[in-house]
Amino acid sequence: MPFLGQDWRSPGWSWIKTEDGWKRFEYLSHKLGDNINELTLEELDIDKENIYMGDVCEVAAKKRKKDFFNNNTKSQFFFQERLIYVQKESTRERHGYCTLGEAFNRLDFSSAIQDVRRFNYVVKLLQLIAKSQLTSLSGAAQKNYFNVLEKIVKKVLDDHHNPRLIKALLDDLSSTLCILIREVGKCVLIGNINIWVCRLETILNWQQQLNNLQIPKQVSNGMTLSDLPLHMQNNILFKFSDACDIINLGQTTPTLQMLSEDRQLWKKLCLFHFAEKQFCRHLSLSEKGHVDWKLMFFTLQKYYPVKEQYGDTLQFCRHCSILFWNDRHLALIFKDSGHPCTANDPDSCLTPVSPQHFIDLFKF
Repeated sequence: MPFLGQDWRSPGWSWIKTEDGWKRFEYLSHKLGDNINELTLEELDIDKENIYMGDVCEVAAKKRKKDFFNNNTKSQFFFQERLIYVQKESTRERHGYCTLGEAFNRLDFSSAIQDVRRFNYVVKLLQLIAKSQLTSLSGAAQKNYFNVLEKIVKKVLDDHHNPRLIKALLDDLSSTLCILIREVGKCVLIGNINIWVCRLETILNWQQQLNNLQIPKQVSNGMTLSDLPLHMQNNILFKFSDACDIINLGQTTPTLQMLSEDRQLWKKLCLFHFAEKQFCRHLSLSEKGHVDWKLMFFTLQKYYPVKEQYGDTLQFCRHCSILFWNDRHLALIFKDSGHPCTANDPDSCLTPVSPQHFIDLFKF
């Protein structure tokens, strides 16, 4: 198939759809000829922004777009997709490879933080990037990173949900920036050092706002958690997988305080997060000789990582090597796998991607 274009390196001709079919789009400069300088915009009766007078105007438009994204630090990166092809090497069909920064730019994380099922997932991913992968991001990816972070902080300040997670994220990010700016130096940072100092000041300002956050007491005339029967409150506590959430909930009422100290509750939490062979290495006994499961949990937490649970995660198709957000509603209605998969059984090729697995996908 011949490659239609002025140069084999160019993207080809531009085409427009008409009633008679697809026709090649020709620039106005080809029709106007040498009299292009004598005509005015009023005579052409065409919007100024739609005029491309040859290569000079095309270069000028590219320069304006580049200056816009360089000067506007709060602008979002212009790719917002739900899937991306994870390419680790060059092929005849695809040149280059996909990087962590490109994946972070193109996948729609700005919309994901508005979904309560994906919020914790995005926060954990940003925290892992802040710890070890911040310098590996491109300049556009770093700008997009702080844009998404700003939206997260604003969301938490507005709805007062999950402030503990954001505080941990900002603590790790501020520690990393302090090390990079003061000890390592500006040679590993992309951009002017004053930009990073300004970003660090912004992070410290966010931390102060979160520390001063006062969650108003909600007044409800309907049924509350304390109005439920004792066994229902106990069943709700047994559904928790985060120890800090259990402790915080136990501080609300005396009844929940009693239920949060249940030995069986902490035993189930230990069995969920850790293997039984790990118990013998760090056995914690109470004064009466019984196993102190609450103390054992926090002891084991120091040596072993806890299981991560998320309402929704990114999916990776092993057949197509595509990383994507899966819309559960569309998947149930239209039996759609979330991406154009060519496998006979697309669902069998899907693998949930944890935040650490997301980073490992782009380690070459």
